[in-house]
Amino acid sequence: MKVPPAPEARVDPLVDRLHGIEVADPYRWLEDGDSPETRAWVAAHDQRTRAALDGLAPRARLRQRLEQLLRAPSITSPRLAGDRVFTRERGGERDQAVLVVRSAVDSQVPPRTLIDPGARGDTTVALDWFHPSPDGALVAYGTSEAGDERSTLRIVDAGTGEHQPDVIAHTRAASVAWLADGSAFAYTRYPDPATVAPEDAGYHRRVWWHRLGVDPAADELVWGDDDMPDPTAWPHVSLSRDGRWLLVHVSLGWSRVDVHLVDRTTGQRTALIEGEEALTSLEVVGERLYGTTTLGASRGRVVTAHVAAPQAAQWTTLVAESDAVIEGTAVAGASLLVASSEVAVAHLHRYRLDDSGDVAVELPGLGTLAGLDADRDEERAFVAFSSFARPPGLWRWTPAGLEPWAGAAPDLALDPDAYEVRQVAYPSTDGVEVPLFLVHRTTTRPTPDTPVVLTGYGGFAVVNGPAWSPSAVAVADAGGIWAVAGIRGGSEHGEDWHRAGMREHKQQSFDDFAAAADWLVAEGLTSRPRLAIRGGSNGGLLVGAALTQRPDLCRAVHCAVPLLDMVRFPQFLIARLWIAEYGDPDVAEDFAWLHAWSPYHRVVDGTCYPAVLLTTAESDSRVDPCHARKFAARLAAATSCGDERPVLLRVETRAGHGAGKPVGKQADEAADVLAFLFDQLGVG
Repeated sequence: MKVPPAPEARVDPLVDRLHGIEVADPYRWLEDGDSPETRAWVAAHDQRTRAALDGLAPRARLRQRLEQLLRAPSITSPRLAGDRVFTRERGGERDQAVLVVRSAVDSQVPPRTLIDPGARGDTTVALDWFHPSPDGALVAYGTSEAGDERSTLRIVDAGTGEHQPDVIAHTRAASVAWLADGSAFAYTRYPDPATVAPEDAGYHRRVWWHRLGVDPAADELVWGDDDMPDPTAWPHVSLSRDGRWLLVHVSLGWSRVDVHLVDRTTGQRTALIEGEEALTSLEVVGERLYGTTTLGASRGRVVTAHVAAPQAAQWTTLVAESDAVIEGTAVAGASLLVASSEVAVAHLHRYRLDDSGDVAVELPGLGTLAGLDADRDEERAFVAFSSFARPPGLWRWTPAGLEPWAGAAPDLALDPDAYEVRQVAYPSTDGVEVPLFLVHRTTTRPTPDTPVVLTGYGGFAVVNGPAWSPSAVAVADAGGIWAVAGIRGGSEHGEDWHRAGMREHKQQSFDDFAAAADWLVAEGLTSRPRLAIRGGSNGGLLVGAALTQRPDLCRAVHCAVPLLDMVRFPQFLIARLWIAEYGDPDVAEDFAWLHAWSPYHRVVDGTCYPAVLLTTAESDSRVDPCHARKFAARLAAATSCGDERPVLLRVETRAGHGAGKPVGKQADEAADVLAFLFDQLGVG
């Protein structure tokens, strides 16, 4: 690939003195995305990027294949309510996921599309979330535009498709807990950005009580700033079936969840667990609490307690900690379903509420659960299951086992059995074994000439498991290997694995990832010129650190919606939520490690860096696009081999962090990314 030089960016002699250290920031002016100078610079970069990518021969073919894969039917997020099961579904000609309702009793009853967010012509309107009432009569759901994820709540009648008059704005990622009769619900809402200081927008999430038909301005505040002094606290709500007990889970960072129980008949509040560095998730069923906690158990344990004695000291362990990481539970009549993962591979077990029995539920294969929900009154539940080359399908569980309920029709263009998925382990820099998935066609025999795309995440306790990936299939179809490293910072081995890759230990995540690349080469599965790395969001930080610390690691990099200036990251959008994970640059001790590996600050002039494609989006409301802009300017100016290994910046309009992106935009971006990587790796 030959491209013209990158557009010049003004270099300012701006230097801050932070904790006694001089920190240069020559491209701070690019933080202002609305300035004419920034817009002109971005437009010039985009024009250069489009000219480079549109000229790549494989792009058109890749786009056709990727759109075909992206339009494969997929079913996720099952919610069982009454005799109805609600799901989020993609596939066919639809550009966005839709809300579908099915019979939970008879799989032969045709499904109905309840909400199609793109029905009015704007394909960027997306379904963000949904919560049916317990009887399945009503559904609260949220939509947003252009990928900004700042949802507006509406309510639809599941039988008629008619909407209630209630409309509530500022309900990003809302939690909703309905009364059994559907007359009211507890929910989470943010303040109107116009009513708060700019630095407080996106924080101060609160719990409110709404009665149908009542103006939301009159809603009662249930849990607010007085209850959560930390503005980054993230409350989540659930109700007992009789409406008496309200559970408020309050997340503070990604390693602590406080839980409070509110008796709505008396107003009494009880802290079940508070101030402990532990992740806890509970539900009230009858007069008992059931759920999971990492308190005293890094991989999790299943606990229960009576609502009359609900504090953590009185919890009884139903399922003890084991080698499996417990992901969640669901009460199904007299049964308790426990979802877990062993080194990122999904498992499901059925126990009895009387603490007897342990029956493994056979899943369709090596994969990931994309949702689990159960009927509290009957022994039935629904799960969504997928793997790298298998789109998510819907399955119903009864004590007899799993039965397919809905999913992809046989597709001659995608045979999951044509792809091999295996998991290996490799030693990291400290000798610790790290899991690695390898995906390729069954006919591929890896050699040093095999192209490999290595990806990872390593943060926020996210398990990087074998989930449906059109990009993985496309790489495998080209004779390559899609590799997924389960590095520290995730939760592949529980909360201890997470903590081993956060804050002052974050460098270990980067070391684990680089060790994966080194192992792939050492084992003869690929070579440096045939190796690319990619990551998004926290994974974008990961590959940004990898390429600045190890410019020799690979030939090409895709760095998506990334954090890259870790000295100033809390100043943008909702990034103060992530201080608990990364550290606070205003604290001298934290600043020392953040500055040590902040990719923007680790670029060295005159270094030959890999070819890099940075992708971001104008409406990203999580990670500010300024990270990608500043890094693109700094890297393009510094690299000594930009003529053959260019630095390209791709800025998507009317799109956000990734959620809610229409199929057409997804196919365009994925085709650009793979065409770029394949060109650099010499894949025809």
